[in-house]
Amino acid sequence: MEQLGFAGFKSVQDLLDSNLDVVPKEPGVYAFLREDESPPGFLKISSGGHFKDKDPTVSIQTLEEKWVQGTTIVYIGKAGRLGKPPTLKTRLRQYLDFGRGKPVGHWGGRYIWQLSDSRELIVCWKVIENQDPEEVERELIKVFREEHDCLPFANLTKGTKRESL
Repeated sequence: MEQLGFAGFKSVQDLLDSNLDVVPKEPGVYAFLREDESPPGFLKISSGGHFKDKDPTVSIQTLEEKWVQGTTIVYIGKAGRLGKPPTLKTRLRQYLDFGRGKPVGHWGGRYIWQLSDSRELIVCWKVIENQDPEEVERELIKVFREEHDCLPFANLTKGTKRESL
């Protein structure tokens, strides 16, 4: 990810502790990485918030089937559109707040909050200045699919159409 121009590389816990002070207030793309190569542990109940009374929890079997061995990338997301909100900081705040149980509408990537080591995941980001972050996200997911023949673990769509709440 560093070769692709990503920066940050902070743990979820570090971001929470710092109130996301290091995250840029600009549009871009971001990724969650799990550097531990051992199989993950899964929580029976998600720490994610219940938005519109929907429980983000899925079965352990679903999580096991969706897990992608041989990669550190577990989720790829975007923040904003060319020159429009939300920023990386705003979007990551929503995402982390959702993971802490707040009723935030960041439904995408919710599988992360059933990983037993979710607070140890590494978050990196890339500011996108002259391109639509959605296009960059779509391209990153396309490359991932070409290499792994599936989406990243917590991505539930192809990056072109969002799952409805």
